[in-house]
Amino acid sequence: MSSVLLDVHLTESAAETALRADARAGLMAEPKQLPPKWFYDGRGSELFEKITELPEYYPTRTERALLRASVDDIAAASGADTVVELGSGSSAKTRLLLDAFTRAGTLRRYVPQDVSEPALRLALHALADEYAGLELHGVVGDFTRDLSGLPRGGRRMIAFLGGTVGNLLPAERAAFLTHVRSVLEPGEQLLLGTGLVIDPAIVVPAYDDAAGVTAEFNRNVLHVLNRELGADFDPEAFAHVAAWDAENEWIEMRLRAERDMTVTIAALDLVVRFAAGEEMRTEISAKFRRDGVGAMLTDAGFEPSRWWADPQDRFGLSLATAR
Repeated sequence: MSSVLLDVHLTESAAETALRADARAGLMAEPKQLPPKWFYDGRGSELFEKITELPEYYPTRTERALLRASVDDIAAASGADTVVELGSGSSAKTRLLLDAFTRAGTLRRYVPQDVSEPALRLALHALADEYAGLELHGVVGDFTRDLSGLPRGGRRMIAFLGGTVGNLLPAERAAFLTHVRSVLEPGEQLLLGTGLVIDPAIVVPAYDDAAGVTAEFNRNVLHVLNRELGADFDPEAFAHVAAWDAENEWIEMRLRAERDMTVTIAALDLVVRFAAGEEMRTEISAKFRRDGVGAMLTDAGFEPSRWWADPQDRFGLSLATAR
């Protein structure tokens, strides 16, 4: 029977404090913005799962196919006995890694990290039934802040998949990767998933699907603010916008006010005005080039060692070693 541990470094009160701080700072900024992590309450997570199944949304199925083709090579190149996954969610893609490291004969521990304690508990119990004898050590925390609480010991490989690193602005990205390096011992590794720069005609529809699921996902952040902070947003009064920024090589999602509005956020004692046509940024999803990924990892204190990409060069996986 697998042993299961769960460490909680992000309590409900800490999450509420972080939401209040992010909402106040973002809604008072010029232009307005909100961090994408607040999309993911229960409803938001369900909507995102639907997005991953849409015909336009290529990233998830491309990365999964790339992982499936590369996992045995990754396990052989790594030799890690502990796989750590940041932002693990349901740990669905990581099963491919766990199976490969099990076949390689090195795996003894899996450490999933996520902000949602209920989701993490469900994932841990499911994995305990599937992987007899595997040590499971979940960590509830925010991957941008709480990595010092990751369990140490053994030879660890941190997996950060899904292209999520692209949701961070350049300065945030650099700080995050430096933080990851700081919690690893020399010789330990990072497996990083990155979406690659391709034709915007393919990228934009992935974030603006014909069925409108991404639009609902985008507006869900307003439902979160209404529920958690007593705000009175009218989500249907905001249009979903997805635009390619050629200079920064990222897709940007925004919410555009369809009319003049005054919104009250009761928990913050804050009144926010929106002009008709005003746009609030809710997410970026940066796409990368191989040399840029290598430079980013090198600057953070890693030595890039292996690179895998799908046949259409839409997604890349990098294995890098902490110097």
